Amino acid sequence: MGDPRGFIHHEREMPKRRPVPVRLRDWKEVYEPFTSEDLQRQASRCMDCGIPFCNNGCPLGNLIPDWNDLVYKNNWREAIDSLHATNNFPEFTGRLCPAPCEAACVLGIHQDSVTIKQVEVEIVERAWNEGWIKPILANQKTGKEIAVVGSGPAGLAAAQQLTRSGHSVTVFEKNDRIGGLLRYGIPEFKMEKQYIDRRIAQMKAEGTKFITNVTVGEDLSYDDLQSGNDAVVLAIGATNWRDLPIPGRDLTGIYQAMEFLEPANRVQEGDYEDHPFSALGKDVIIIGGGDTGADCLGTAHRHGAASVKQFEIMPKPPEGRDRSTPWPTWPLMMRTSSAHEEGGERIYSINTTQFVGEDGHVTGLETVQVEQEYVEGRLEFTEVAGTKEIHEANLVCLAMGFVGPESTSLVSELGIDLSPRGNIARNGNWMTSQEGIFVAGDAGRGQSLIVWAIAEGRSCASAVDSWLQGGSQLPSPVTPDLQQLR
Repeated sequence: MGDPRGFIHHEREMPKRRPVPVRLRDWKEVYEPFTSEDLQRQASRCMDCGIPFCNNGCPLGNLIPDWNDLVYKNNWREAIDSLHATNNFPEFTGRLCPAPCEAACVLGIHQDSVTIKQVEVEIVERAWNEGWIKPILANQKTGKEIAVVGSGPAGLAAAQQLTRSGHSVTVFEKNDRIGGLLRYGIPEFKMEKQYIDRRIAQMKAEGTKFITNVTVGEDLSYDDLQSGNDAVVLAIGATNWRDLPIPGRDLTGIYQAMEFLEPANRVQEGDYEDHPFSALGKDVIIIGGGDTGADCLGTAHRHGAASVKQFEIMPKPPEGRDRSTPWPTWPLMMRTSSAHEEGGERIYSINTTQFVGEDGHVTGLETVQVEQEYVEGRLEFTEVAGTKEIHEANLVCLAMGFVGPESTSLVSELGIDLSPRGNIARNGNWMTSQEGIFVAGDAGRGQSLIVWAIAEGRSCASAVDSWLQGGSQLPSPVTPDLQQLR
């Protein structure tokens, strides 16, 4: 490494977040600029650890020590080449990935880990600003036609890889814009959509075709899609959200997280003048303590909510890494996002038993405190006696995750097999039970991280390329998770 003692001389440092009163007045990203000098100091903290567990912690197998060293030595042009060697969209992961690489950083055993994610995003932004990122054209065309259904990170990664291998690729998207949940599920303050648009422009210049406002299975049958292409990649995500079927669920004012987040993003796109059910002046409760819940929290703050509470059924995690998740595993620990910093109350070990309302509209939630225990190896929650109470709310967001893909037409039209968990079943070559139809991302894996989606998209592309041509030079960073099939 450029400075083998950098981790001794420098502490971990991140860009400062803009003051809360300032950033709540707009939808721009929350971080202040980070200077090149500051970033090079952070890159110098990457120690000569011998075995870089960060490589394994990242599903993409990012060459993290390599580009940390290049940044420290001011070789930014080489750094972006090293970064792009394993990741099609580092500007997405650099903003949205929770960074399992940092959890696996060797320095993190006894100090704060290297700021890998920040180095990543600064490399790619420098490359865009310098004009180094250009379309990569295939050397020759194969004459093969491939359809990719879904334009989230898995679909985009698969499409770009296959286009660069010489195939004619068409991406079908049910929404009016490309990006999937990157476009309409991620708030602008976490990732501005200009970053999606410039990648789409690059992909179009490379030859990838995009068709929007087409729901495959309705507007276009899967049979027609299959018959008109040499291969089909399903990257439709796991958008079948988990509901909360308790008394009072039919009251108005209760929305799924994506029902709340999508209009907020459409306001920023100029589709709406205002959110159709804004949180302005309302008492908001968000059920679900994960990232999607935090997205709803930050959105409600920007609307001007009177109050916001976020419920989590699990107990409050410890401030530091829990002993049950030792290094280099993903740690169970307390995490505070920028949205939490902006306000609101987080309540743990709480379960909602019913929604209450007046005149057909929600006015509150009846809740109880719970304790978790394992019964015959299964986690269960038991009510704590005497803890029943009512929390006032006139806007409720359900952010409890997703249970699988919306796969009704897949099963009825193609007879594609599903796993016991309701995901699309696949073999070790990413192929479904139907010849020539492949699956990547959350549709096959279940709800997961953006970095896994991109890794699966790249690996699925390699499998498709190999199936069509008898071999492939495309990289394949991961293999399918077949645990779900057992």
